[in-house]
Amino acid sequence: MRSGLRFTLYSRPGCSLCEEMLEELAAVPAARGIAMQIIDVDRDSDARERYGHKIPVLLLGGDLVCHGRLDISELHKALAYHR
Repeated sequence: MRSGLRFTLYSRPGCSLCEEMLEELAAVPAARGIAMQIIDVDRDSDARERYGHKIPVLLLGGDLVCHGRLDISELHKALAYHR
């Protein structure tokens, strides 16, 4: 994988779906070791406008992986693409 590759999760405090996605992502061996940035959509007006109604939104290397629930198939496609 490219150095500096990271996941970005657009979330908000108290979001149970966001917490669930993080837990499920942590259980995927291929995703371990990749840095995670969590962004509160309510603190960024651009992010709120773009993702506010779709959270959680997961990106890898800036590319959309999935939103709402973790899509394992899309996650593996994204990981393969960034290898």
